[in-house]
Amino acid sequence: MDNIQNNLNIIHQRIKFACKKANRNPKDVRLLLATKTVTPERINFALAQGETLIGENKVQELKQKCDAVKELQPEVHFIGHLQSNKIKEVLKWTSCIESIDRFSIAEKLHQRLTFEEKEIDVYIQVNTSFEESKFGVKPEETIELVKKISEFKNIHIKGLMTIGLLSSESTEIRKCFQLLKQLQEEIKTLQIPNVEMNELSMGMSGDLEIAIEEGATIVRVGTAIFGERVYPDSYYWNESKANA
Repeated sequence: MDNIQNNLNIIHQRIKFACKKANRNPKDVRLLLATKTVTPERINFALAQGETLIGENKVQELKQKCDAVKELQPEVHFIGHLQSNKIKEVLKWTSCIESIDRFSIAEKLHQRLTFEEKEIDVYIQVNTSFEESKFGVKPEETIELVKKISEFKNIHIKGLMTIGLLSSESTEIRKCFQLLKQLQEEIKTLQIPNVEMNELSMGMSGDLEIAIEEGATIVRVGTAIFGERVYPDSYYWNESKANA
């Protein structure tokens, strides 16, 4: 647990320094704890240090953990690939879905929300790295998707999300984040009803500084806080369509 506390301090320092470099207020960048495979005990310890936002990739883990950490009342986002048969469960535990990437899933979400008389915040996930294996709407189709989903009054579009390129090439990673920022600005100018474009969820353990420099308002960090895991990031982020 001492490692978690130390790692959190390091991450917050990294966020602070990145904001200073980018001439941004650190208060404008939120840390999301990516908790896939992390035990409730370790999550609760991190929350007890003052963290308030967690994100889960898998519905089965979402259900198990949220009940165990509910006493500390964290804000919970769903950040994994959303399947239609999991919508009901996701709505039980989350206030925001960061991974809406197709109209069909938004339509099914709308139907369920209407049935339950609920509303929810969402981000549109964009495939900024143009990799065929990744989920996310194509950048050139993003604006049209936003327009269509905006018609559902119980779904509130708050921003965009991307995973970006899992690479050691900082220039290529930066291009992904710059593209997301560009899309955000384009959508803002359209002033689409029921759409706010204040949030950019991008950047993880290895590239959060670049993301902050390019406008991230949420960085999703797991490994750098909770430690290395057995499998690579690509496994934990469920970003292979072949494994969906």
